[in-house]
Amino acid sequence: LDGEHVGAFEGLAAPDGPLHPMQEAFRENHGLQCGYCTPGMIMTAVDMVRRKGNDLDDRTIREQLEGNICRCTGYHNIVKAIAAGARAMRGSGATSKAAE
Repeated sequence: LDGEHVGAFEGLAAPDGPLHPMQEAFRENHGLQCGYCTPGMIMTAVDMVRRKGNDLDDRTIREQLEGNICRCTGYHNIVKAIAAGARAMRGSGATSKAAE
């Protein structure tokens, strides 16, 4: 990865600014439980929006989350949060910023 930028969960939002739209969607939609999987879920979700666009259906979200494991939930609220976050990222500039 020499010369490449690697994004991290902590860099999605400015330290003193509002949450990234996907982070806010997880908060609003109860998409987190213990928090262990949350950074991976949110980073996967942001990348998913970058690759698949803002209009994500439940099947696409669930398929794209195959590599992420959450032992606390049945994924229902995580899927709901990702769909809401994807919609919120539309026009916010968050899609391109997070992907850089």
